[in-house]
Amino acid sequence: MNQDGGLYMVYEEQLFDEGGYGYTDVLDLQHKGLHMEQAKVLTLYATIDFSGNRLEGQIPESIGLLTALIALNLSNNAFTGHIPLSLANLKELESLDMSRNQLSGTIPNGLGSLSFLAYINVSHNQLKGEIPQGTQITGQQKSSFEGNAGLCGLPLEESCFGSNKPPTQQPKEEDEEEEEVLNWKAVAIGYGPGFLVGLAIAQVIASYKPECFFSIESPVDGLVACRPRQIQALTQFKNEFDTRNCNHSDDFNGVWCDNSTGAVTKLQLKGCLSGTLKSNSSLFGFHQLRYIDLNNNNFTSSLIPSEFGNLNKLEVLSLSSNGFLGQVPSSFSNLSLLFYLYLSHNELTGSFPPLRNLSKLTVLDLSYNYLSGTLNPNSSLFELHHLRYLNLDYNNFSSSLPSEFGNLNKLEAFSLTSNGFSGQVPPTFSNLTRLTQLWLDKNKLTGNFPLVQNLTKLSLLELSYNHFSGAIPFSLLSMPFLSYLDLNENHLTGSIEVPNSSSSMLVTLYLGNNQFEGQILEPISKLINLEHLDLSFLNISYPIDLNLFSSLKSLSNLDLSGNSISPGSLRSDSLIPLTLEGLTLELCGISEFPNILKTLQKLEYINLSHNIIKGKIPEWLWSLPHLDTVVLVNNSFNSFEGSAKILENSSVRILNLGPNNLEGALPHLPLSINVLFANNNNFRGEIPLSICNRSSLEVLVLSNNNFIGPIPQCLSNLMFVNLRNNRLEGSIPDAFYNGALTQTLDVGYNQLTGKLPRSLLNCSFLKFLSVDNNRIEDKFPFWLKDLPNLRVLTLRSNKFYGPISPPHQGPLGFPELRIFEIANNKFTGSLPPSYFVNWKGSSITMNEDEGLYMVYDKTYGKLQYTYLYLVDLQYKGLHMEQERVLTSYAAIDFSGNRLEGQIPESIGLLKALIALNLSNNAFTGHIPLSLASLMELESLDLSRNQLSGTIPNGLGSLSFLEYINVSHNQLKGEIPQGTQITGQSKSSFEGNAGLCGLPLEETCFGSNTPPTHQRKEEDDEEEQVLSWQAVAIGYGPGVLVGLAIAQVIASYKPEWLAKIIGPNKRRSR
Repeated sequence: MNQDGGLYMVYEEQLFDEGGYGYTDVLDLQHKGLHMEQAKVLTLYATIDFSGNRLEGQIPESIGLLTALIALNLSNNAFTGHIPLSLANLKELESLDMSRNQLSGTIPNGLGSLSFLAYINVSHNQLKGEIPQGTQITGQQKSSFEGNAGLCGLPLEESCFGSNKPPTQQPKEEDEEEEEVLNWKAVAIGYGPGFLVGLAIAQVIASYKPECFFSIESPVDGLVACRPRQIQALTQFKNEFDTRNCNHSDDFNGVWCDNSTGAVTKLQLKGCLSGTLKSNSSLFGFHQLRYIDLNNNNFTSSLIPSEFGNLNKLEVLSLSSNGFLGQVPSSFSNLSLLFYLYLSHNELTGSFPPLRNLSKLTVLDLSYNYLSGTLNPNSSLFELHHLRYLNLDYNNFSSSLPSEFGNLNKLEAFSLTSNGFSGQVPPTFSNLTRLTQLWLDKNKLTGNFPLVQNLTKLSLLELSYNHFSGAIPFSLLSMPFLSYLDLNENHLTGSIEVPNSSSSMLVTLYLGNNQFEGQILEPISKLINLEHLDLSFLNISYPIDLNLFSSLKSLSNLDLSGNSISPGSLRSDSLIPLTLEGLTLELCGISEFPNILKTLQKLEYINLSHNIIKGKIPEWLWSLPHLDTVVLVNNSFNSFEGSAKILENSSVRILNLGPNNLEGALPHLPLSINVLFANNNNFRGEIPLSICNRSSLEVLVLSNNNFIGPIPQCLSNLMFVNLRNNRLEGSIPDAFYNGALTQTLDVGYNQLTGKLPRSLLNCSFLKFLSVDNNRIEDKFPFWLKDLPNLRVLTLRSNKFYGPISPPHQGPLGFPELRIFEIANNKFTGSLPPSYFVNWKGSSITMNEDEGLYMVYDKTYGKLQYTYLYLVDLQYKGLHMEQERVLTSYAAIDFSGNRLEGQIPESIGLLKALIALNLSNNAFTGHIPLSLASLMELESLDLSRNQLSGTIPNGLGSLSFLEYINVSHNQLKGEIPQGTQITGQSKSSFEGNAGLCGLPLEETCFGSNTPPTHQRKEEDDEEEQVLSWQAVAIGYGPGVLVGLAIAQVIASYKPEWLAKIIGPNKRRSR
């Protein structure tokens, strides 16, 4: 930079003697993956953007002469040849985009040494070899390198070692073509360096000269600019945490100091600190800090210290994905210089934080927290008049949308996804004329379609999963820049018109699950730039002719589920676009396999589930060259056409064949297979040993077939195994190696014998273990308590025997166990008073980040595969197979054993317990009073024991209790009154000679039963029992407060109260 030229590009003129006039130049830039308007352009700023043209040939090596270049964008052209080695000379380069060309060869190693390079994208070329290592490269998103068949190494998942072939190509994500439209949300949510270092640090750089920063290379380097005391304080800060995940080869990587003062001005320590960030941390002594990035650390159970408010020179503050609890401190209002505030993916609560005085704030991201309440017109949010990016996704706001949003008229990207906003969209939203991207999906918004005609810069509009009604505006589909429109799952009606289809920029259009009228397909067929089209479940009265889509020459994904398809248009001579990569025809009433698929040589994904197709699966299907995912669920297929090896050389990775009527032996699986669902068929014979040669196989579901013989020895290689309800014999292989990745093992309802394999201890990721209804003969597996993630343990209906109390007679230590089923075995002995003390998993309420149901969830290619766990439960007096098990569900079933002694009072600590079954044992003593603490309890079965005393009155106040059975005991006294009790069947109380009162016919007056005035004596007696048991829980007399209460405090930190959801807590996030 020529410093005589000043810091910014400006027009200045001495107009009058009194003073001058200056105007700062403004540039529209595609920089670091973002489209932005640069309000202050540095004099030294040099950029080239040739993207989105049709340039071809090689990139000239002479580009390496432009040593001042900061941003280079050559994406979306047709360049060929190698990436120029001379790019390594561009030492100032911060942003490099060469995506979507035809470049070949390897990525030059020299790019890994460009210390300012914050963003690189070389995706969708023909590159190969190992990705250069270095912080600037490996810290990028994997999407920056995808679409290159031969690339391997971090940040891609494909390792460059141990493979004799080039890494397989990562299939394009379903919405890959939307990335340019979605880049703000994709990055702002927190998964890419482009936005953080792009927009945020750009603001910093735009405020002070680059020479002011000096990156510390080593704490002993003679050129280090940090003062010794600053280095000492930095070391002290790191010593406050567990830093085993940090880069210890360079302890001060991510620290910048002012070259003249030696003060720390920038701190970027992501993903390596673990511990509690305390209010007296040495971090808050760095008063010159302007930039803090502590994303993706583990500050779980910490509050955000209010001392951040003392760092009043901060311009960038990023604390996302740290597990912070509580409210945003009011002291944040002191950060008057702040441009960028990023607090997403934490567990913050309370109302919208007080952020007054932040007049310069342009970026605010509070997404994925638990903020709640209403947004009032006087909220500090509406004082942030310079906001350009606002993200409040996935919180619990529940008000109508305030009209004051219309005052934030500098907003360019605005997202309120998945809250509880209701009512109509205010007309003032039409004031947001700078908006390019608007997300209002997954709320409860109503009324006619929002006024968006004035929002002429919109490129993305997301309104799905609301209750909008009426017709969509006439001009919507031809808005000049609109490329992404999602209106799925509303109540929209009327016709669809395209007034000027030639000008439409629409690439993605989702209209499914609405009630449009008339011939809507013809207008849509005029939108010739469409690549993604969803017209599922439109409730139209006529069959869809696929030939209508022949004009959509770029169409890659089409979903017509829930509509009737014209049979003639499924023939191989139909004119469906040959560009199709994904086709979903679920629930379309199709009766013959669609031969049109033969012509789709680019097809990657096909879903024909829930149709009525019979006969054989055609042989030609497996020869489609790019086929990745095949879903044929719920048809009537009976066999495969061709030999048993017909699938072996297919490219299919995900294959879902169940339920169908497939018979015979399981065919040889594709060598590329990741996921196989073949459940609910009639496969016979042994499970083929060839599955052990499928190194990519992770999910194997063969439940509800007729397989016989032994279980293969290679289960350690799989993450998810379900072999339930076959006729398998022998023992479970004792072959789980150290570090096995198995998360789910379900072998219930077979004919297995022997013992539980001790090598299961090597499966530290195991969450779900079910061996129910076999013939396993073994002692209780106390050793499983060492599995830190085990949530479901089902041993029902086997030949297990002996005590279930630990030899030391203390608590049973399963830290995360939520479902514990050991019914119908031969367990004996009593339970110590402290038996349930250490069950943290069943004593706290649901962590909503885990979702509503217990699932195995993983994304493979274009498909996010979710498999719901299945549990056999004795629940509310019924035996049932539970196909959707709530994450919050906690159940204990000890029924049908020979357990004796008293029921431990510590059972009252299991606050999340929903079902408790201790029936058909030999328990004695009183019913624990602590059961009244189980406010979530829905089902209680204590029948057929030898319990005495009275039924605790507290059970009558359990508002969720739907089923109770205490029959066939030795109980006496009056049955507690209350809707939940008196509404039960009288059979639930029969077989207790001393019981009286509703629902029994025996009244408590005029009989020999104890009168109600004696109740106080009975309560006193029960209190003595409770006190004695509570003392026993504390491991000895005199420590009631000592250990029993200590256990509660140790198990429930006060901060966890923020997680308690209340009676209506069960919901999906």
